[in-house]
Parts: sequence; C-alpha cells; structure tokens
Amino acid sequence: MGTVYLSHTRGGQPVALKVIRREYGQDADFRRRFEQEVQAARRVQGYHIVPVVDHDTTGELPWLASAFIAGIPLHDALVAFGPLPLPAVFQLVGCAARALTSIHAAGVIHRDLKPSNILLGSQGPFVIDFGIARAADATHLTQSGGLIGTPQYMSPEHALGEQVTPATDVFSLGLIAAVSATGRHPYGDGGAITIAAQIANTAQRPPRLDGYDERLRPLLERCLTAEPADRVGTEELAALCQESAGRGLGDFTGWLPAPLTAEIARREQSSQVPPRPTAPQMP
Repeated sequence: MGTVYLSHTRGGQPVALKVIRREYGQDADFRRRFEQEVQAARRVQGYHIVPVVDHDTTGELPWLASAFIAGIPLHDALVAFGPLPLPAVFQLVGCAARALTSIHAAGVIHRDLKPSNILLGSQGPFVIDFGIARAADATHLTQSGGLIGTPQYMSPEHALGEQVTPATDVFSLGLIAAVSATGRHPYGDGGAITIAAQIANTAQRPPRLDGYDERLRPLLERCLTAEPADRVGTEELAALCQESAGRGLGDFTGWLPAPLTAEIARREQSSQVPPRPTAPQMP
C-alpha cells in the first residue's frame, strides 16, 4: 500500500513513516476511508502495539507516522534464521493475542495479520499496520471486485469474501504460529492462490496438523477452525500461551536465539542517532 521510511522527529526520536502509493492518494474515497481508519487506529492503546503518532490525508501523498521499533519483521527473521524455538513461538503468539485484544476493543480488525506485520524486538513482539488495510481493501473492491490482503494468511471467511470479525485475526495468528514453529504452512507449499483456495475450503478439508509438535497442536486446532464462532478468543489464547511458554509473557530475557538477538541489537544501535545533514559541496 505504500513505502516505509525511517525518519526522525525534530527532537530526534525515530519514527516509521509510511507514504501511501500515488494510485491510492489520487482516490478521494480512499483518502476519506484512510482518515477514518487512522483515527480508529490512534485510539488503540495496549501492550505490543506500535501506535500511530501522526498522519496527513490532505497532502499530495497521504502518509502516517508510527512509533519506530528497531526490530526485525518476523518474516525476515524466519527467512534469515529459520523457525523459532517452541517457547518463543508461544511467547510470540501470546503477546500478539494481547495486542489483538486491545485492537479489537477499540473496534478495529487487523484484516492483514501476517509475519511481515509482526516485529520482533528486544522488548518482545509488536503488531503493526492494524486496521489500515481496510481503506485499501474498500478501494480495491470498488475498482476490481478483488480483495486486498495476503492470501496465505487469510481466514476462510475472508478468502470467500464474507464478513470479517475479530475471529478472522485469530485464524491468521494460528497460521503464523504454525509457520513460525516449523517454516511450513499448514495448507502446504503451493502458490498464494492455491493456498487461499485450500483455506476457503477448510470446512470440507481441514488442515493436516499431525506434523506439528504435540504441545503446539491443540493451540493450532483452536485457532484454525472453519467456523469463526468456534475459534479461541484472544484473552484465552494469551493465557494458554503463557502457560505453555513456562514464563511470563512480559519476560523477554533471552526469549530469542542468540543470532537473532544480536541482529536486533545491531538494528537498535544503528537507529539511535539520526543522520546529520551534509553541507552542499562546491563543484
């Protein structure tokens, strides 16, 4: 939906600045929905949330700024370092479930929860981009009748174009848990559209979970049911994860493998000092 830049406030605090793509910025309906969704997102308060701190919908290109977390997207971490240890998976899912509880309490549904929308930091995981996808989704639906989202992490009802609810985010989080623990998607290794079709058919053919750790399998079963009403709630999910993790969800001492922790520390160090402007050079 846009490009994200590392920027700094006048006081030197780092922020993540997302500039919306021009094709969206030229759509008046998108700007109106974007304003509504950003205002809703700014109401969200809670742990493991990256808050929106400022935005502009009237300029040439709409933008929003959120607090900067010097972490690594879960997607990038899995590609570079492989699956997470099971205790880290439980802590990740439990903290994300707490974040979803706060997001849903503010009347917002994430709609595009996926590994690239979860940041791993020294102070735990953080959920980003909650609710913002809805403005783009409505614009795209108007233009082409399609769906905005990540097919591999949609719920069955989302893939079928039906109404989404907070339970939609729970299904997505269950998929994230499975991939984080093994690097394998519960619906196989086909292309995005193939996986989305299999997800849409969950009621007839549930995902095979026998290849996952027996300690993780009950959690996956409660998240990945076809019927939204049958999925576990976010508060109960957080409690289950804390029990399975064997430690408090707020204890992040050594919660990630050493190489991943070192990469996060490197990113934190590099983001602390904003770049100094250079003086113009005479030819």
